[in-house]
Amino acid sequence: MCAWDKESFYKIHADLPREGPGETADVAWAAEVAGLRAGALICDAGSGPGGDLGALLRAAKDAHVTAIDAHAPFIEAARERWGADKRVELVAGDYTEITGPFDFIWSAGAVYFHGIADLLPQWAPALAPGGAIAFSEPCLFTDGPPSDVVKALWDDYPRLTDAKGIAAQVTLAGFETIATRKLSDVAWESYYRPMEARIAVLRRTADARMNGALDEAEAEIAAWRANRAETGYLLSVARPL
Repeated sequence: MCAWDKESFYKIHADLPREGPGETADVAWAAEVAGLRAGALICDAGSGPGGDLGALLRAAKDAHVTAIDAHAPFIEAARERWGADKRVELVAGDYTEITGPFDFIWSAGAVYFHGIADLLPQWAPALAPGGAIAFSEPCLFTDGPPSDVVKALWDDYPRLTDAKGIAAQVTLAGFETIATRKLSDVAWESYYRPMEARIAVLRRTADARMNGALDEAEAEIAAWRANRAETGYLLSVARPL
């Protein structure tokens, strides 16, 4: 993905409804696989502005969700919608250091920054007995080598692999993969279309550096759309061995 500077990244991502690909059907599927029961305690690790909070609250009757993100403005954006809801706790902090216990840890795209083999063992003590982790991860969906465009799309992610490789990393982390699901085109467009609208707004006043970042963002979107059969995100549900 594009390696923008932090200032440009946060300008592009400000006010987006979500910080990565996903849809409500993904959460519902993962919750069903995990067997969530009434009163489930859920952690949204790397929650961004809370794009999945509604779906997580619907994942189990009387669920409680703790949403954690290191970028405080994302948590403030989530607070505007969910701050008065007693079923939701919003925390600006390090989502790698959650304590729990949680019946379900949901992480849309955030494991990417740390690695499956490192982060899942760190989260394991935060799981309640029988608890599960669901996370989405960049994935190759072709049998052969990736195209040059796809290589460039993920050039900053050396851990990129296919579904078997992801499952192997899960095993290395001391977990077993219960089920997997490829994120749909709807999940990606739910992320990219609002970003395109944001890019159009930023173009009006962008300086040279920002225009460069906007160009990269548009190139990323175009590259995924042209090569979506070859790469995307895989959603995995895993439990400790």
